[in-house]
Amino acid sequence: MPHIRAWRFGHPDLDRSAGQVGLTLSPRNTIQMVEEEAAIRQAVLLLLSTRPGERVMRPDYGCAIHTLAFSPNDDTTAALAIHYVRRALLRWEPRIEIRSLDANQHPDAPNTLQIVLTYQ
Repeated sequence: MPHIRAWRFGHPDLDRSAGQVGLTLSPRNTIQMVEEEAAIRQAVLLLLSTRPGERVMRPDYGCAIHTLAFSPNDDTTAALAIHYVRRALLRWEPRIEIRSLDANQHPDAPNTLQIVLTYQ
């Protein structure tokens, strides 16, 4: 696999240690970078947190999972979440292979849908 390098994006919902939101700067005011697995993980998280239509030049890019907000936390919603995540990843992230993808009610927060993705 070729060397993978990308700009580091701080995302308040996905990386509590980010401190900065958006492009993150180093102490020397240069753009911070992420590499290899961290770059792919970041790309996956950004894809899944982007709503289709949000990117001007790529209106189809993103994941429709946001449409499930305020839906009942049941098997139907879990199945739709799996469908939306799988569809987005298969279309937009060719660098990964999905090993497992599951969605269920979080054991400690019954109103939270927990999505677990394993990829290679």
